[in-house]
Amino acid sequence: MEEMEEELKCPVCGSFYREPIILPCSHNLCQACARNILVQTPESESPQSRRASGSGVSDYDYLDLDKMSLYSEADSGYGSYGGFASAPTTPCQKSPNGVRVFPPAMPPPPTHLSPALAPVPRNSCITCPQCHRSLILDDRGLRGFPKNRVLEGVIDRYQQSKAAALKCQLCEKAPKEATVMCEQCDVFYCDPCRLRCHPPRGPLAKHRLVPPAQGRVSRRLSPRKVSTCTDHELENHSMYCVQCKMPVCYQCLEEGKHSSHEVKALGAMWKLHKSQLSQALNGLSDRAKEAKEFLVQLRNMVQQIQENSVEFEACLVAQCDALIDALNRRKAQLLARVNKEHEHKLKVVRDQISHCTVKLRQTTGLMEYCLEVIKENDPSGFLQISDALIRRVHLTEDQWGKGTLTPRMTTDFDLSLDNSPLLQSIHQLDFVQMKASSPVPATPILQLEECCTHNNSATLSWKQPPLSTVPAEGYILELDDGSGGQFREVYVGKETMCTVDGLHFNSTYNARVKAFNKTGVSPYSKTLVLQTSEGCNFETQSAPYSQLVDIKKLLAVAWFAFDPGSAHSDIIFSNDNLTVTCSSYDDRVVLGKTGFSKGVHYWELTIDRYDNHPDPAFGVARMDVMKDVMLGKDDKAWAITEGGISKGATIGVLLDLNRKTLTFFINDEQQGPIAFENVEGLFFPAVSLNRNVQVTLHTGLPVPDFYSSRASIA
Repeated sequence: MEEMEEELKCPVCGSFYREPIILPCSHNLCQACARNILVQTPESESPQSRRASGSGVSDYDYLDLDKMSLYSEADSGYGSYGGFASAPTTPCQKSPNGVRVFPPAMPPPPTHLSPALAPVPRNSCITCPQCHRSLILDDRGLRGFPKNRVLEGVIDRYQQSKAAALKCQLCEKAPKEATVMCEQCDVFYCDPCRLRCHPPRGPLAKHRLVPPAQGRVSRRLSPRKVSTCTDHELENHSMYCVQCKMPVCYQCLEEGKHSSHEVKALGAMWKLHKSQLSQALNGLSDRAKEAKEFLVQLRNMVQQIQENSVEFEACLVAQCDALIDALNRRKAQLLARVNKEHEHKLKVVRDQISHCTVKLRQTTGLMEYCLEVIKENDPSGFLQISDALIRRVHLTEDQWGKGTLTPRMTTDFDLSLDNSPLLQSIHQLDFVQMKASSPVPATPILQLEECCTHNNSATLSWKQPPLSTVPAEGYILELDDGSGGQFREVYVGKETMCTVDGLHFNSTYNARVKAFNKTGVSPYSKTLVLQTSEGCNFETQSAPYSQLVDIKKLLAVAWFAFDPGSAHSDIIFSNDNLTVTCSSYDDRVVLGKTGFSKGVHYWELTIDRYDNHPDPAFGVARMDVMKDVMLGKDDKAWAITEGGISKGATIGVLLDLNRKTLTFFINDEQQGPIAFENVEGLFFPAVSLNRNVQVTLHTGLPVPDFYSSRASIA
């Protein structure tokens, strides 16, 4: 929870957000802080003048970034409105969070109104202190920005869980312990601040002051404020505009502002975005787990470097002490070189530890913040920030890309002392590489008799030439995309055999392999041509390379089983993963292990158990289909649900990707016309069932005769 605290603090004041508002760039600001950084712009840049000239298209106009030099990474801490001759240079300040902000051009006039209701100077401009995008406010001022109710709720829960004693909210420096809370103002006061800011006279005399503990309970039990429309303050949000990505009210729809836009129910979009954020967090959670393991690896490297350094120093000292006295002067210089290498390695690894730790803390904080946001029950408030959070989660996950979790330094000291020269050459004594440089390994040879294909998988085998004397430390296997495109690495390691799964059916692939060691990489082997199965009529599980040239003349069928790796955790497998049932009464989805993107494919499922009239579903789905709902309930699956089936029934599924159709059979009888058309992409056989159902998969089957004859006629 503590790592989430950075997400809950205003970038201007450095404190927890108070009445946060959402800027169009999706960042947040306290209302008071937003007012404090307002800057008045020239009349010629006002929204009214822009609309009059026909150039304005929005209530909030982002300023021309070419005209305004608001922020520079290389400046000296000062920013200016360079495009405005009448605007003086304004010094740039830093908030407690280290974010540069611009103070107001003139102090705001004293007012007894709240920051949102107080009048805003004419032609006011606000610059986001995080992304530094600037915009000009319209006549609504700060009231035009929606309030982030979700963030308020998260901060509320965080403060309640973190602080046992409630603090005064108005103390300027170190907050004192609160003694009372005003239920009307919703503010905690210490005694000095209560006497100064909340005197018991005038309109404040009617306010009710209660003990802090009672105030915390009443605040927790008080109903959450409902977000209202920024354009119509008396209307609650009830719909969600997909194009504008914002909640809207019925009056917005009646006025026609969103008449041509796609509008969906608020509750449905709330659930959808919660699901999307949860799925995005799964990937980010995996990156965080890998980062923790990587940090353990780096810390072990520090210890190993220390141990190797001690061992290397001892060896060096032993060699130098065996030499004549003339070596002693040189020995000190060589030890200094070793220590320098030692410190360099430690510095590189420690810098990487520090960098990775910071990124992990930020990632963990964002995850905890998102999890707290998901707990919110305010759909409108959640949808105001969900898109931005989803983008942030994906961006953070992308930052843990390839190479981020790879050590930048090795633990070995690849140095050796050459003590063979004569005494007159001692002054030239220096380090040489511990491991002598060797030539690159020889080109590997593909063993054609062991290379074969099976369904949409290819197995390749290779070896080093018999007379090769240079050892290879590993091999790199490359395949093209099956359409004559660029090669890509599919395997890097020490093994001399590799099976590549997930290829396209009825496609021709080119494969090649090369060897490598510390010196370099060998030339590529000869290119091998592989043909995957067509997936139509007759069985052939594999074919040696000698047959690969003519394999297009053969018609193959696909053999596969259910995939435990992608199935829901409640699915129970047996019979070599051909039979499945479920441990839950809810519907759970399981996919086949082979995906299809070309050809004609047919498989059957027999009903082994069918109790209490459940509703299993059979069909095809994409890899990212939802696993905890009935098959076909989302847009990632195409299925048939037949309540009239019984124990012993056989369900046939025919996927014709040449015609882009999906057809179903029950006990060898086609169920109506073609069930689905325009089916295009990569699909996996799929079933949804519960504990009342058990099914067995049968593959490698020919297409039904009447369909084959009809296809040949067509």
